[in-house]
Amino acid sequence: MLVKTFGAAVQGINAIVVTIEVNISNGVKFFLVGLPDDAVKESHERIASALDHNGLRLPHKQTIINMAPADIKKEGSAYDLPIAIGMLAANGVVNADEIGKYIIMGELSLDGTLRPIKGVLPIAIKAREEKFKGIILPKENSREAAIVNDVEVYGVENIKEVVGFLNGETTLEQTVVNTREEFFGSLNHFDMDFSDVKGQENVKRAIEVAAAGGHNIIMVGPPGAGKSMMAKRVPTILPPMTLNEALETTKIHSVAGSMKGDASLLNVRPFRSPHHTISDVALVGGGSYPQPGEISLAHNGVLFLDELPEFKRTVLEVMRQPLEDRKISISRSKFSVEYPASFMLVAAMNPCPCGYHNDPYHECVCSPSQVQRYLSRISGPLLDRIDIQIEIVPVPFAKLAEQQPGEPSEVIRQRVIKAREIQTLRFKDYAGVHCNAQMTSRMMHEFAEPDEAGFKLLKTAMTRLSLSARAYDRIIKVSRTIADLEGAEKVEAHHIAEAITYRNLDRDNWAE
Repeated sequence: MLVKTFGAAVQGINAIVVTIEVNISNGVKFFLVGLPDDAVKESHERIASALDHNGLRLPHKQTIINMAPADIKKEGSAYDLPIAIGMLAANGVVNADEIGKYIIMGELSLDGTLRPIKGVLPIAIKAREEKFKGIILPKENSREAAIVNDVEVYGVENIKEVVGFLNGETTLEQTVVNTREEFFGSLNHFDMDFSDVKGQENVKRAIEVAAAGGHNIIMVGPPGAGKSMMAKRVPTILPPMTLNEALETTKIHSVAGSMKGDASLLNVRPFRSPHHTISDVALVGGGSYPQPGEISLAHNGVLFLDELPEFKRTVLEVMRQPLEDRKISISRSKFSVEYPASFMLVAAMNPCPCGYHNDPYHECVCSPSQVQRYLSRISGPLLDRIDIQIEIVPVPFAKLAEQQPGEPSEVIRQRVIKAREIQTLRFKDYAGVHCNAQMTSRMMHEFAEPDEAGFKLLKTAMTRLSLSARAYDRIIKVSRTIADLEGAEKVEAHHIAEAITYRNLDRDNWAE
C-alpha cells in the first residue's frame, strides 16, 4: 500500500514542502531514500522503539520510503513523526484519508514523546501558502506556529495522540494565538533604561543621533567609562518594531532554534553581543548545513562588538559586505541561501593597549606608535562603514554620586521616532532605503546638501583637522540626521559642526 504524508524542509529562512512516500510490499528489506542525512537515517530505530512503547508495531514487510523532492538534502530528526505516521498508515493502522490535510513534523523520543524542533514559523507560513488544513507538531512549538493565521495548529505530546486524532478516536485542542495582542502586549517593555546612566551627555547624544539615522557607532574610551552599559541600552531608544519586522526576526530565530518554549513572537529588537573569540562562520552564518550567524540574529536590532580590536581580523573583514548590502549570501556547491542582516553596529574599544590614552585620571604608558598600531587592527574599509566615532572619558565621582536620574529612554525614543518618520516620508520612493545611513551619493546631493555656511565650515574642518576623504560622506549623512532631530529642512552650519565632532578617529594627530 502506498501512502503519502507531508513534512517540510527549511532552506534559509523559508520552507519547502517535503512529500514522504511510504510503500509497503512483500519482502523484508527497509529502504530510506531521498537524500536523507544521518539523523534522518537513524529515525528507524527511534520510530521502532516509540511504537513499541505505545502498543504499536512496525510493519514486518518490505518498506520503501522516499522523501521528495529527492535532490534536496533532508536534515535533522524532525522527520521522525511524519515517517512513523506514514508507515502506520501504509500498514492500515492509521486512517490515510486525513493525513494529506496536514503538515506533520516532530522528533520522537524512544518512549514516543515528542521533542521540540527548529524552524516552525517558516513551516507554518508554508502550510498556509500551500492551503493545508493544519499542522501537527510538538506541543512546545505550538505557540510559535499559531501566530500564523488561517491554519489550524495542533500541539501534541505523544505519538499516540496523533494516531487517535487521525483515526477520529480523540480530539486535539487547537492552539490559538492572537497575533496582534501578542505583538503589542510587551512591545515597550525593557529591563534597562538610559536614566540609569549618570553623566556622559555627549555620548548619549551621539547614540541618539546614531539611533535616529540608523548609523553605526564606535565608542572609544578607557575601562569603566560606561561603554558597555550604554550599548546595552541602545534598543530601548530605537523605534518599536513593525509587525512585519517582528515576523521576519522571529523566522530567523526560529530557524536558528533560539526561540524559548513558551515564546510565540519576538516583539523587542534583538541585541546580540558575541565574544571576541567568535569564528567567521559563527558571526556571518554558514557551516556544512548553513545556519544564521550573529549578524542575522541581530537583524532589525543591534549587534554589539565589545573590545573590537581583539576580534580576529578575518572575522571583522567578513562583515564589510553585510554592512553595505544588509544581507548575507552563503553559497555551497549544490545550493545557496540568503539571510537578512540589516542591523545597527555598536562597537566599543579601548584607545590603546593599556587602555588609558587620553584618560584625564590615569597615565598612559603607550607610545604614539603603539596607540596607532592598536587602532590599525581595525581596517580602514571597516572603519569607513562606521559613521560615528565618539571618545568617552570616565564620569567623575561627583557626577556618579548625584541622586537625580538621567533622561529616560522613552523621552529619547520619542525624538528618535519623530526623526525616523521624517526619513520614512523622505525615502518613500526609494525601495530598500529607510534611514539616512542608507543614502547613496545621489540622495545626499538631493536631500543633504549643506547651506553655504555649512559647506565652508566643512571645507575648513577637512583641511585643519586633517580629516580623511572617507569622512566627508559620513559627516553629511550624520548632519542630515541631526537636522531631522531638530525638524530642520536644510542642513545648516551647526549641524555640520556637531557631525564633525563625531569623527575623532579620522584625525591624523589622534594617537599623539
